[in-house]
Amino acid sequence: MAETYAPRDADETRTFLAWALAEEKPVEVIGHGSKRPIGRPVQAELTLDLSGLSGLSLYEPEELVLSAQAGTPVAEIEAAVAARGQELAFEPMDYGPVLGLPAGRGTIGGLLATNLAGPRRLSKGAARDHVLGIKAVSGRGEAFKAGGRVVKNVTGYDLARGLSGSWGTLAALTEVTFKVLPRAEASETIVLSGLDDHRAVAALAAAMGSSTEVSGAAHLPADAAVATGAATGGTVGRDGRAATLVRLEGVPVSIAHRADMLMGLLAPFGRIERIAGAPSEALWRAVRDVAAFTPDRAPGTVLWRVSVAPSAGPVVAAAVARAVPDSRAFYDWQGGLVWLCLPATPRGTDAAPSGTAADAGAATIRAAVAAAGGGHATLIRADAATRAAVPVFEPQPAPLAALGARLKAQFDPKGILNPGRMA
Repeated sequence: MAETYAPRDADETRTFLAWALAEEKPVEVIGHGSKRPIGRPVQAELTLDLSGLSGLSLYEPEELVLSAQAGTPVAEIEAAVAARGQELAFEPMDYGPVLGLPAGRGTIGGLLATNLAGPRRLSKGAARDHVLGIKAVSGRGEAFKAGGRVVKNVTGYDLARGLSGSWGTLAALTEVTFKVLPRAEASETIVLSGLDDHRAVAALAAAMGSSTEVSGAAHLPADAAVATGAATGGTVGRDGRAATLVRLEGVPVSIAHRADMLMGLLAPFGRIERIAGAPSEALWRAVRDVAAFTPDRAPGTVLWRVSVAPSAGPVVAAAVARAVPDSRAFYDWQGGLVWLCLPATPRGTDAAPSGTAADAGAATIRAAVAAAGGGHATLIRADAATRAAVPVFEPQPAPLAALGARLKAQFDPKGILNPGRMA
């Protein structure tokens, strides 16, 4: 088992990584480990546990800016800003439950390292679009900072954004600064029932193309709707039919006006109902955190996250369903984000020695993505043996892979940070 080091501050983090570099000892970087099962198993002798770097460093609600040490739980930050009527507008997902781990343990550093975003990605962007500055320690054992407390245009490398989505392979974050935004006063969801996937995506496209300022657009096929309704205790899925969801947020009088407009626009698509207040918020949290496909609701399955053009989402899901009849799907981001849940051992196949299908459906899914115009697919949940054998992240084209290798050489020339996690 890898030896764990838990620094108390950024300077101790720098000292440890400088020593690990000198000794050429590979290091796994974690916060609370809520996303640890994603990616290939890390081959490391040491573990750098950053959960001790916790707490708000700065919060100025009037300036809409917040700084926190990298190990601060996102739940703690969300509670602090909610008390002042504000939020992280990009609605970060909590990966814990879908990985079979406790909720609420994700950290603000892990949020940026994995570039999280929820259903509001369509209107507000992802974590990288809200980060203002960082402090970090590179694989060279050197502390550095980038950005600051305001949004401004600069020349040169945007390191704060550049480290987003790097999964701890370039540097260990020690502090991050984000902009926050006012929280909407109210939320309402318009629900269309019984649409097939293609018709649903057409309805979502109509809603997104309107002037009603939609902040969420998702489609739950029947089985996903039933599971989501069970998770929230809500009305969605009780009739056993698919549910197509469109969210409006803002002040109540504005929502009422926009909802009337949207219901008129969507009336040709079928029966419509409205869900407001706490039930609407609970429904979108369940969509955000993929509550339909948690291990307790989908035992013995692997989970993929597929990003494609919105119109291609149903095409990809249908192609996968033809090859793997027991597969399940649901759609966020107007159909552009497809969550695919596949049996670990598909019907009619023999289990591999690890107890999973040979490639967890990777070849089928990536072929479907390519045929539908391109995109990327990430294996989110599978056992360690499968993750070691399958390209978990989308294989990069040669020019992009070469660029990534050059960045890695600059930030972590000896490859000591999270070795093997991404490739």
